Amino acid sequence: MDWSPILISMKIASLSIFITFFLGIFAAWAVVSMKNETWKLIWDGVLTLPLVLPPTVAGFFLLYIFGVKRPVGQFFIEYFSVKIAFSWTAAVIAAVVMSFPLMYRSARGAFEQVDQNLASAARTLGMSEWSIFWKVLMTGGMPGVVSGGVLAFARGLGEFGATAMIAGNIAGKTRTLPMAVYSEVAAGNMDTAYRYVAVIVVIAFLSIILMNWAALRPVNRKG
Repeated sequence: MDWSPILISMKIASLSIFITFFLGIFAAWAVVSMKNETWKLIWDGVLTLPLVLPPTVAGFFLLYIFGVKRPVGQFFIEYFSVKIAFSWTAAVIAAVVMSFPLMYRSARGAFEQVDQNLASAARTLGMSEWSIFWKVLMTGGMPGVVSGGVLAFARGLGEFGATAMIAGNIAGKTRTLPMAVYSEVAAGNMDTAYRYVAVIVVIAFLSIILMNWAALRPVNRKG
């Protein structure tokens, strides 16, 4: 069995969750802090859109933006000598875009469940919004934030449709675990496909265990 899809998937998922984790948290904080309900609904719809779009459609938009003949793609080629489309970077971008809504919505739900009276009391004591974010929202919403991070990591690891559109299925470069499963099945190598599937199932199961542990830990501590 070729181990490169496993290594590539883990690298992509690790980098994508590092980016998605912080983007999702601060996006959730920004939306929760909005006073205008109309703008809050609009931004929530925009940030959640990749979750409901078919992955191939999301990949189409990414290819439209970062394609070699598109302004953004040409900009990176001309000024940085970097081709985004059909590269390892493209696979990371696809994983970030598709996993971001899970991180964002989990973090937003966690922040909204924090008692707002605590934040109001902190303001009366003279705490800055930044301090309130870290000491009140993040502390109170940490289980939901961690769960969102675990889900986003698993989603990035299992990304297929958008990755296929913008990064392709290049062996040793952009062939991730889902791509490897598809390739082996298409080639009739079912034994190898079974092994890749087993790896994905184990990682997914461990992700669920970690998410449940993060959610139950505060309850056990209170008990």
